[in-house]
Amino acid sequence: MAQSDYYKILGVDKKATAEDIKKAFRKLAVKYHPDRNPNDKSAEDKFKEINEAYAVLSDPQKKEQYDTFGSSGFHKQYSQEDIFRNFDFGNAYKDMGGGFGGGGAEDIFSRLFGGGFGGGFGRGAGRGGFRAGPQKGSDLEMETDISFRDAVLGAEKVVAFRRNGQREELKVRIPAGVDNGSKVRISGKGGQGEGGGPAGDLFLIIRVLPDPVFSRDGGDLFVERPIPFSAACLGTSLDVPTLEGDKRIKVPAGIQPGTKIRLKGYGVKPPGSNAKGDLYVKINVHVPESLNGEQKKLVEELAKKGI
Repeated sequence: MAQSDYYKILGVDKKATAEDIKKAFRKLAVKYHPDRNPNDKSAEDKFKEINEAYAVLSDPQKKEQYDTFGSSGFHKQYSQEDIFRNFDFGNAYKDMGGGFGGGGAEDIFSRLFGGGFGGGFGRGAGRGGFRAGPQKGSDLEMETDISFRDAVLGAEKVVAFRRNGQREELKVRIPAGVDNGSKVRISGKGGQGEGGGPAGDLFLIIRVLPDPVFSRDGGDLFVERPIPFSAACLGTSLDVPTLEGDKRIKVPAGIQPGTKIRLKGYGVKPPGSNAKGDLYVKINVHVPESLNGEQKKLVEELAKKGI
C-alpha cells in the first residue's frame, strides 16, 4: 500500500477539487464498506486503501507533501499513524446513512487497522487513541547535488524547498567529508507541529556528482596515471594530483600494470573520523597503437632478447 497512487485509488486526477475528492471517496466507501461485503478480503483491502488515500488527499498539508515528494518520498516521512492522525473518520462518513457515520464507523476502522487507532480519528482524539498533547511535526527529506570537491572539502549551499505551503530558501553548511547518501540535518525546518508541538526537521540527502580526476571509497581516493612501457621497465618520476595540489612520486623499475602506489594521509577525513584516508595512484602502462620504423626495429631487438 505504501507505494500506491492515492489519486488512482480514488479515481481522480491531481487537479481534482476537495469536493471532487470527497465525492469519489464516498462513492467508493459505500461500494466497498465491510458491512456490504461481509467476509470479502479483497473488498476489505480496497476499503483500507480508500480510507488511507482520503486521509492524505483530504488534508491540505499531507496532500501538499504527497504532491511534492511523490508516494515513495511521502512514505519515508509519514507512518500509517501519521497518515491517520487527526483524520475525522466520523465526519468523513457523516450523512451517508446506513450506519456509516459516528462511533460505529470508528469501531469498524479500529477493527480493520488495529486497536491502536481506536478513537484517534476525530480532532478531539478522545478515547484510547493517539497520544494527547503537543506533537512534533513530521521530518522532511530532499535530495541535493553537490560537486565532488565540495563534498570532500565542505561548502555552503543555498537550498530551496516547500514547507507548510510556502517556498523557502536556506543557506546550509555542508560538512567536509560527506559522501553519497549522507544526510545533513537541519533542525526545525520540517513539517509544522500539532497542538503547539515543535516543527520537525529537514534532512538533506547528499548526491555527490562524479569527478573527472578522483574516485572515492570511504576515506580513500583513487587516481589513474599512464606511463610508457620504457618507464615501466626503467622506473620514472611523475606528478600526480592530490586535493592539496600536485605531488611528485617515484615509480619503481619493473612496475606491473594496475599496481597501486599509496600516498598515506592524502585521502578524505569522513565526518566523525579522526584520520584521513589514503590516496592510491593506479599505474597504467601505455602500449602504443602504432610504431614508426625505428621504434619497430628497437622493439624487435628487445623481443629477440626476451623482453
